[in-house]
Amino acid sequence: MSSTPPRPAKKMAYFPKLEYTASHTSDFRRVLWTGEHSQLVIMTVPRSGEIGEEIHEVDQHLVFVSGSAKAIVGGEEKAINPGDLVIVPARTKHNFLNTGSTPLILYTVYAPAEHSFNTVHKTKEEGDRLEEEGKDEPPSWAKK
Repeated sequence: MSSTPPRPAKKMAYFPKLEYTASHTSDFRRVLWTGEHSQLVIMTVPRSGEIGEEIHEVDQHLVFVSGSAKAIVGGEEKAINPGDLVIVPARTKHNFLNTGSTPLILYTVYAPAEHSFNTVHKTKEEGDRLEEEGKDEPPSWAKK
């Protein structure tokens, strides 16, 4: 995942039926698009799973497609349901725990990019390992 792509073309990126796409992958994390100022990612968190407590240097907007969760953001807890949007400001500790009986499906926008342009993590453990090894870095041209 280390090769750097060219900067994205200055044209529309179109994702028809994004909720369908997000609901039909079992990957924990899959980057769909990376631009100079933001990144679109879909995620599937298994039953009893979690995103994992973390702090990013970027803003993150999460839209929940299906399932239910407990959001913990900056020490505040909130029950999350399909259709909900949660915004996590940069440098804010957060975690999302799947509290339902089905996978938690969501898409998220990082601003700017948080992951490599071609990231696909089959599991949370794989994602954690690649991040720790420095193999999941955003492109150098992504604005920080």
